[in-house]
Amino acid sequence: MNTQNVGTALITGASSGIGAAFSRQLASRGFDLILVARREKRLSAIAAELEKSNAIDAEILAADLSKPAGIERTERRIAELPNLTLLINNAGFGTTGKFADVNLDKQLDMIQVHVIASVRLCRASLPGMIARGKGSIINVCSLAAFIPMPGNVTYSATKACLYVFSNALQTELIGTGVKVQALVPGFIHTEFHDSSEFASFDRSQIPRPFWMTAEEAASKSLSALERNKPVCIPGFKNRLIVAMGRSGLANLLWKILTRYAST
Repeated sequence: MNTQNVGTALITGASSGIGAAFSRQLASRGFDLILVARREKRLSAIAAELEKSNAIDAEILAADLSKPAGIERTERRIAELPNLTLLINNAGFGTTGKFADVNLDKQLDMIQVHVIASVRLCRASLPGMIARGKGSIINVCSLAAFIPMPGNVTYSATKACLYVFSNALQTELIGTGVKVQALVPGFIHTEFHDSSEFASFDRSQIPRPFWMTAEEAASKSLSALERNKPVCIPGFKNRLIVAMGRSGLANLLWKILTRYAST
C-alpha cells in the first residue's frame, strides 16, 4: 500500500529499456504505477520487484498498442483513474530496410504504436489533468526525427510527427497546469537493437561516447520535467546532432562518425 500519495504514472513499453528505467525511478519517488506492454510475464516480474523494493502499488496492463483493442483497453483504464499524474508514451519498435521492401503491415503497426496510440492516450488523459489543474505527459521521440535516413523512413517520420505534436500540444496547454515533454534520446543500451530486424546492426559502428544507458535517459528526462523543459535532448552530443539535423548537415556528421568508429 502506497502511503506517500505522490500520484499515479502510466508507462507504455514498460517491460524493458527506457520504460522499465522510468518505472524504477518513479517507484523510488513514491509513484503508483500502471505498467503497459505486450509481455505479461515480464511485466508481472517487474511489478513484483518494484512493489517489494518500494512502498507503492504496481499494476500491470498487458496490451498490444499496435492493435485498436490494446489502445482501447488502455484508454478505458485511464478514464477510470482519479489521479493520473504522469503519462509516458514510450512504446515503440524499429525496422530496417527500404520502405518499398519492408512488410507494409509492420510499417502500419509502427504508425499505430508511435503516433495513433500516443495521440489517443494523450487525448484520454488530458481532460482529467486539465480539470485537476496538474499533470504531465512525456512522449518518447528520437534523434531519427531530425535525421531522415534511408532504411528508417517510417520510423523517422513517426518520431518527427510525435515531436511536432508534443511541442504544439505543450504550447496549447500553457496556463492549464499540464506539462508536455518531448524526450529525444539517442543511442540507448536496451533490447531495441536485439530484435531480428537488427540482426545485421553492429553497435560498434556508433562511437562509444554516443551511447547512453536507459537509466541516464530517464533520469535526465524527469529532471528536465521538474524544470518545466518542454524538450529534453539528453547529452551534449545528441544536442549537437539535432542542431546539425536542423541545419541539414546531420547525414554528413553521421558519415564522419561511423567512419571514425570503424577505424
